[in-house]
Amino acid sequence: MLGAIAVIALLAFAGCGGGTVIDQAKTQEEVKASLERSQHAKIASVQCPSGVEVEAGATFTCKVSISGGKTETATLKIRDSDANLSLIDLSPNE
Repeated sequence: MLGAIAVIALLAFAGCGGGTVIDQAKTQEEVKASLERSQHAKIASVQCPSGVEVEAGATFTCKVSISGGKTETATLKIRDSDANLSLIDLSPNE
């Protein structure tokens, strides 16, 4: 489980539809690095959805694969219009 809430600073960019969306690749990289630091575990991969619009207060989930085959779900909250994120939950997949 999550020892402390992580704050992840990300860049957002304008999407095809004109709205601002989270940078999927950067989000995945930052979540992986943050979890490896906080959980002291090797993270194999993080898969976040594409096209997540930047809306303060909104949440979305990413699939986290931990080395050894275990998977968990990370819930992230968009903190502000600058696309700063907080990792608010990490739950094992059953």
